[in-house]
This record gives sequence, structure tokens and C-alpha cells, in this order.
Amino acid sequence: MSPHRLSNSVSPQPDDDSASMPSSEVYLVRHAIAAERGDDWPDDSKRPLTTRGINRFKDSLPGLKALEVSVDEIFSSPLVRAKQTADLLSAGIPGNPPVKLLDALAPGQSPSAVMAQLAKAAKRHRVALVGHEPDLGELAAYLIGASRPLLFKKGGMCRIDVGGLSSKPAGSLAWFVTPKVLRKLAR
Repeated sequence: MSPHRLSNSVSPQPDDDSASMPSSEVYLVRHAIAAERGDDWPDDSKRPLTTRGINRFKDSLPGLKALEVSVDEIFSSPLVRAKQTADLLSAGIPGNPPVKLLDALAPGQSPSAVMAQLAKAAKRHRVALVGHEPDLGELAAYLIGASRPLLFKKGGMCRIDVGGLSSKPAGSLAWFVTPKVLRKLAR
């Protein structure tokens, strides 16, 4: 079954409030492999991606073509490793969408805070959010109404279709992939 067909088969029926709202595709992306915490990086916000992390993330990006990914805007946590991942994502997908910082994607923010800030900042309906665990997993659960967070590997991604960015979350998980799966899709 194609990823597109899968997303159509699990989409919830719109309720009366969401029928007139434009639908949105929200791509959640965990940052790629970063330098370890420690004496070299006493300020966690400045930890960069490793060379291995950059290369593995770049290798996974062609797999997004198989999933028919199209993104209009990318929002990133202000932390260095997330911004670097967002820049790689932008460079590796068609259209090279702009990368913007979203403070609510910094670690420790609530899913409702992320969505409130996103609703004000987003100008389009196909957005990627690059951030951190456990926050991305909690945001995914919030968007799809799950009782437990999804667990993202570094460089892992998912697509959640929602009725709108400012509406009550009633999303459906279209797909959720590890970087290893993306690299296999790229072949």
C-alpha cells in the first residue's frame, strides 16, 4: 500500500467545526545525531551535529521522495543541532523551504504552546517542525490523541494530518519512519 493511500485510509471524518478549516500536513523531525554532552559542550544549546549525524541525515533525505513529502515552511528549535538539521532538510527537499526559528520548539515546552505559536507564525499548510525528544513524541501524541508519546530516533520523522493549525487537534498519523527506513527508501 502506498504511503499516500495509507494516509487516506486512517484519516478521521471531519466534524462540523473542522469541515471549513484548511487541512494541514505537519511533519515532525527529530534532530540528527549531535555531539555528546560533556566538557566539550557545557552549554547544551550549542551542541552541533556530528559529521556522522550530518552524513546519515543527508543519506535519509532522498527517501522522502518515495513518501511524496512536500513542505512549504520549516520551523526549528533555536538549539544549534535542531537548526542544523532544519537547514539540511531544507537543502535536501524540493523548493528549499525557508527555515524559521520557533522558540516553543526548545526543550521543555508543552504541545499546546508549540501549536499556539505555530498557528501565529505559519503562513502555509505544509510545515515541518524540527525539535527534540521527549517533546516531539509528546507533541505527536497530542496531535493524534494518543495516550502515550511516540518515540523518535535521531533523524526520525512522521507526518500528521490535522484539520488546521489553530483548530483543536484531531490529527491522523499518516506515517512514522526511522532514519534507517528512509535510507532504504532512498535506494
